[in-house]
Amino acid sequence: MRLKNTSIKWKLFAYIALFAAVMIFVIWLFQIVFLNGFYRQTKVSELKSLANTISANIDSNDLSNIVTEVAGRNNICAKITDTQNNVEINVDTVPRCVLHQMTAQDLTNLYLQAKQHGGSYFESFSKDSYQLINIQSSDGRQGVIPEKKFERDENLIYTQIITGGNGNQYVIMLNTMISPVNATVQTLRSQLFYISVVFMVLALIFAAIMSKKVSKPIIKINESAKELAKGNVEVHFDGEGYREITELNDTLNYAAEELSKVENLRRELIANVSHDLRTPLTMITGYAEVMRDIPGENTPENVQIIIDEANRLTSLVNDMLDISKLQAGVQVLNEAPYNLTKSIRRILTRYTKLIEQEGYHIRFEADREVFVKADEIKMEQVIYNLVNNAVNYAGADKEVVIRQTVLADTVKVEVLDHGDGIAEDLLPYVWDRYYKIDKAHKQASIGTGLGLSIVKNIMELHHLRFGVNSAPGMGSNFWFEMKIVEDNAEKNEN
Repeated sequence: MRLKNTSIKWKLFAYIALFAAVMIFVIWLFQIVFLNGFYRQTKVSELKSLANTISANIDSNDLSNIVTEVAGRNNICAKITDTQNNVEINVDTVPRCVLHQMTAQDLTNLYLQAKQHGGSYFESFSKDSYQLINIQSSDGRQGVIPEKKFERDENLIYTQIITGGNGNQYVIMLNTMISPVNATVQTLRSQLFYISVVFMVLALIFAAIMSKKVSKPIIKINESAKELAKGNVEVHFDGEGYREITELNDTLNYAAEELSKVENLRRELIANVSHDLRTPLTMITGYAEVMRDIPGENTPENVQIIIDEANRLTSLVNDMLDISKLQAGVQVLNEAPYNLTKSIRRILTRYTKLIEQEGYHIRFEADREVFVKADEIKMEQVIYNLVNNAVNYAGADKEVVIRQTVLADTVKVEVLDHGDGIAEDLLPYVWDRYYKIDKAHKQASIGTGLGLSIVKNIMELHHLRFGVNSAPGMGSNFWFEMKIVEDNAEKNEN
């Protein structure tokens, strides 16, 4: 648990320091503990290799020169005899070589041990004591040889039995001296102690610098993230040092910007909904009090105003419920083929009666009757909201055009107005709830301000292509496309 709560700075410091300590330990292990073993193994392998070289040239006429060259180059003594101890070649390049101080009986014993152990045999003697230190065959088995009297330093003798091309057996005996490594180990121990201290100090300094460098940007990001969690969407993530941190900064800055937009939209939504609720409620309350307190004000006109404002409140609440259902995914589509052209005409007939007194003119352009498969009620809601939006933002001519165009197997419906238009960078936001281009709340002529958001959700529910084309001073063109289907009733009549 304590390790889990340790900061990344101290974890990095501990890991780097541990790595340095392990490296120092490994160096000590190989240079001090295993040095003598490695040295002996190297000498053993060297003698085997030299014996194989001589064995390969045993039938050569120049064997004596080859053995002399091999012995001189590698600082060893060499003796080649037959199985009766008759010396064929004798090379003595090492002073006081143990091999050349052995008696004939000792040489015979070496031959017998090699023969007993499969043709090769290792022995280790002290240099000046004819005292056997270790006897071991090449395959790892131990042997015994009569003890003699030599003293101290160590010599290694390798005996190998080979057969020449003439069928005669020869005994190759090679002797090398193993120098004591105790003094070397003592020197290395002293050097490694100081090297280890310096290396460890440098490693700790490096670990401290690296852990601070790596953890610093992460700590800064964490502090900024805590500010963001507190609701400060204006926080800026600024940490650098390596690519992953830079990418994380960019991601968190983008998230902060999006949260800032969401927060602004939330505030605007609260303000706009409050305004849209307060205005009709104020009018209803005001007219009701007038009708109660002033005789003669209880007129049909005042009653109609109260009814209209109540209907407006009802529409606002219904639109909010529709958006919630659409976004929650609980709305079920009742798709069926229907006449889209007749449906649009029916909507425009009803709508025109509401706005014709205000001077608005709606024109519908259709090249032919078109049938589509969709939820007719929800698609009528789409048409109504698009027309309502066009009326609210129509230009001075107060003209709105609805155009139906057949494109191969699809039909495109466009709703155009001649208003102020929308800047290109603002187009993605027109589908947001209560989004206003001029950021100033505008009381819609008809509607609740949630229409385009409802349109977007219904379009996505039907998986239809839709969009808006607009530019400042050029008006707006809201459109969607649907796949045309064949009318079954009409097909049966034909």
